[in-house]
Amino acid sequence: MDWTKISEIITNQGFPIALSVFLIFRIDRFMQELVTTQKEGYQQIFKQVSMVQKTLNKLNQQNRDYYTLFCTEIQRELAGIKAGIREAS
Repeated sequence: MDWTKISEIITNQGFPIALSVFLIFRIDRFMQELVTTQKEGYQQIFKQVSMVQKTLNKLNQQNRDYYTLFCTEIQRELAGIKAGIREAS
């Protein structure tokens, strides 16, 4: 076999293979970076959602406490009004 034929085969076959391997490694590295970035994004979202849930729970508890106190005061006033009506009759 002639050296020119061998170099021609390597040139025609080797370069596309080498280029394909190079591109596969670049795409693989890009995909790994993309997955890592995506995981970090999910973690940030979960942290933010957790903070929002805690804030909502705190606000709900404050509302419950407020309305419990408010209803207790209304019940006292109604009891006073009923007592006043009973005394008047």
